[in-house]
Amino acid sequence: MPFDLQKAIRPNILALQPYRCARDDYDTGVLLDANENAFGPSLSESRSGDLNRYPDPLHPDIKERVVSLRKIPSVHNVFLGVGSDEVIDLLVRIACVPGKDKILITPPTYGMYSVCAQINDVSVVKVNLDVEEGAYQLETEAVNQALKSDPTIKVVFLCSPGNPTSTCLNPDSIRAVLENPDYSGLVVVDEAYIDFVDQTKNPSVSTWITKYPNLVVMQTLSKSFGLAGIRMGVGIANADVIQILNNTKAPYNISTLTAQVALEALSDKGLEVMYQNIEQLKHQRDLLIEALQNFPVAGVGKIRGAAEANFLLVEILNQNGEPCNKRAEQVYKNLAESKDVVVRFRGKDYGCTGCLRISVGTEQEMKTCLKQLEIALQEIA
Repeated sequence: MPFDLQKAIRPNILALQPYRCARDDYDTGVLLDANENAFGPSLSESRSGDLNRYPDPLHPDIKERVVSLRKIPSVHNVFLGVGSDEVIDLLVRIACVPGKDKILITPPTYGMYSVCAQINDVSVVKVNLDVEEGAYQLETEAVNQALKSDPTIKVVFLCSPGNPTSTCLNPDSIRAVLENPDYSGLVVVDEAYIDFVDQTKNPSVSTWITKYPNLVVMQTLSKSFGLAGIRMGVGIANADVIQILNNTKAPYNISTLTAQVALEALSDKGLEVMYQNIEQLKHQRDLLIEALQNFPVAGVGKIRGAAEANFLLVEILNQNGEPCNKRAEQVYKNLAESKDVVVRFRGKDYGCTGCLRISVGTEQEMKTCLKQLEIALQEIA
């Protein structure tokens, strides 16, 4: 069935009269309309800036740079959130009636989809990825059958590249879900790690929004831009969906300080630095893959998935050469508690038995990690 915004979004959200903040009307002149402190912030003059004033509620200057970077039509197709997590939460809230509606996820996947659903009293339908031989691809027929059989599913979350899989979904499978004639809800593609991917092989689907009004693409400045500390996520979708997100968000969700840093990061100079850092990271990723595939002691198994993000998913084996959750968790704790190396144990995720997720760090960090992993494996039989 064709996408119908009136059916995809909760009626009370469609009827919502958004809070109108002071900066929506006027933002220059003698500003005495917002009960701000005109005497300025309690900081040294060198850091004061305009921090006593509320920020722009929409930040069109940042959105213009996102439009240019991602080759999308307009600022009206861009939403800015407090990290991707705010975007996830808002999408659940605008589409799902608490205690009635559901989201669909495809494990193994990012845990915040389920957390946001639970917070909002929304049930979760799980259709596992095909994990055989580390494929980590959509079971497209199973996903579409679930959507056909359960009209209370209002949002589908797809992660590409996946976390913890480090693997892009086949674009044809994403398209098949978007074009499901029996589904009228939103399809969200989380592209947090997209800039680490070879764009000639697996380009972003953000440009698809002109064809698919039911598509929402999430990106972030936390990963490739190295700005996890400022908390800025991006939602890209058709203008009607973006307007609803803007109506629903807190009035001033993006702070002045966050906006200043984001604008600098999205400048030509900032993008140049970002791309340079990505190349360095990819080089370290290649070296890490080679080192793990030729590890000097027993206990390291396959690198699962396609290694298309800024981390690897690595098997830890037992004495029988089998992926082993017990040993993997022991190694994880040993590294963190006695060797000052912190990775992530993901063995409890579907299709990730015995796996550690290792983020790609600097050259020195990778050398330290590999050396300490070698010692830990020798200590933990």
